[in-house]
Amino acid sequence: MDLSHINDQGRARMVDVSDKEETNREAIAKGYVYMKRETLDRINEGTMKKGDVLSVSQVAGIMGAKSTASIIPMCHPIMLSGCDISFKLDFEYNRVEIISTVKNSGQTGVEMEALTAVVVAGLTIYDMCKAIDKEMIISDVMLIRKTGGKSGIFQREQI
Repeated sequence: MDLSHINDQGRARMVDVSDKEETNREAIAKGYVYMKRETLDRINEGTMKKGDVLSVSQVAGIMGAKSTASIIPMCHPIMLSGCDISFKLDFEYNRVEIISTVKNSGQTGVEMEALTAVVVAGLTIYDMCKAIDKEMIISDVMLIRKTGGKSGIFQREQI
């Protein structure tokens, strides 16, 4: 099996996408930040000392998506046409659900950008709340759906 990120000498390389067709691409990723109920309540009430946790995390996640190529070695720097992040406060499981949707029109997909957006948003939630809850857990970061490109549509089965 040929590995796309390995050159003829067995060393890492960035895949050449110059022959790929430009298509509209979209990726949706999600993840969770588990926390103490008190932490979730304070996020909901807007009483964290560092400010509005979800607003700051949303901006951080978008910045993360735009910076993916500078932190993931084999990712291509790409022009994003859109990035949105939404949050759901889940009081049953004491967690914040993070969903990112990233779009572009190009020769390579945006899955890594969508996943990075979720992780960076989660890390920002952690950073803004760590003074009261160092036991938070960022977990279950996953690709939910992707469209475009040669491989077409991927849709995660419900888990």
